[in-house]
Amino acid sequence: MTTAFTLLGIGSPIVDTIAQVDDSFIQQIEGDKGGMVLVDADAINALIAKVPSDTIAAPGGSAGNTLFSLARMGASTSFLGKIGNCTEGHFYRDRFATLGGDTSRFKVGSIPNGRCVSLVTPDGERTMRTDLGAAMTLSPDEISVDDFKGCNHAHIEGYLLFNQALMMRVLESAQAAGCTISLDLASFEVVNATKGILPSILKDYVDIVFANEEEAEAYTEIEGDHAAMAMQLATLCDIAAVKVGAHGSYVAQAGMVEKVEPMHAAHVIDTTGAGDLWAAGFLYGWSQKRTLAECAKIGSILGAAVVQEQGSVLPEHVWQDILSNI
Repeated sequence: MTTAFTLLGIGSPIVDTIAQVDDSFIQQIEGDKGGMVLVDADAINALIAKVPSDTIAAPGGSAGNTLFSLARMGASTSFLGKIGNCTEGHFYRDRFATLGGDTSRFKVGSIPNGRCVSLVTPDGERTMRTDLGAAMTLSPDEISVDDFKGCNHAHIEGYLLFNQALMMRVLESAQAAGCTISLDLASFEVVNATKGILPSILKDYVDIVFANEEEAEAYTEIEGDHAAMAMQLATLCDIAAVKVGAHGSYVAQAGMVEKVEPMHAAHVIDTTGAGDLWAAGFLYGWSQKRTLAECAKIGSILGAAVVQEQGSVLPEHVWQDILSNI
């Protein structure tokens, strides 16, 4: 009897509030369009109050988007992160359990669950403001090797890099438990803020790194040459994947790089979660020992599907189409 390959996600369990806004609304708030800025609960509440359109709620967070999708594809999944002991925290845990995810590794905090306002402009770009809430209270002393036992692979969201002590405890515990490790670089702000520690983390702990073109450029300081970006990242860890949206992706390993053509989206509505679902598709294929090109193709299928929906949760009929094609 073979044991299922279990993928553990580590990150912030965030409930997303998604709103469609015009560019003029983005210009009224601080920070760059397309970026993610950490704020407090009061700022989140004030921002939601200003939003001129209806909003929708969905389970989110970078690792969360990846893990929810892997669970929906039938992969064996678990989640390590801290939820709030509140309505939003229960909503998050219950939605993961409904998909068959293992909820036993969730920690429960004493303050409300983390929230993210995702402001989506007509071009599909999303600008995010995040209050980490209970997720921010996860401390290194709550993490141990035991949290990773029974898991084969640990997928870590890059936002953990903002808490270096927590990130190092997660990396060390995952490695000690024998897990392979993937890291999603999350955003160009994360890369710019943590360039001092990233090289050693990638070299010493990470097997697979995921980056979009902005994150890869921020790290490598290479402009325009996505294949070169992937190659440079792959000098530090086993596999590097650079996602370039509608232009496909570049996957590098062992001194070789391959371009994988994209799956084109008929109409881009919202890019929320596109990179996270791309990573889910890639990891799904990788866990089944498919070629890197096949892994990237599955990633592209999921990424193209999610940008045609509002938010990062795909409707059931879309999942049926995806599962019939992978």
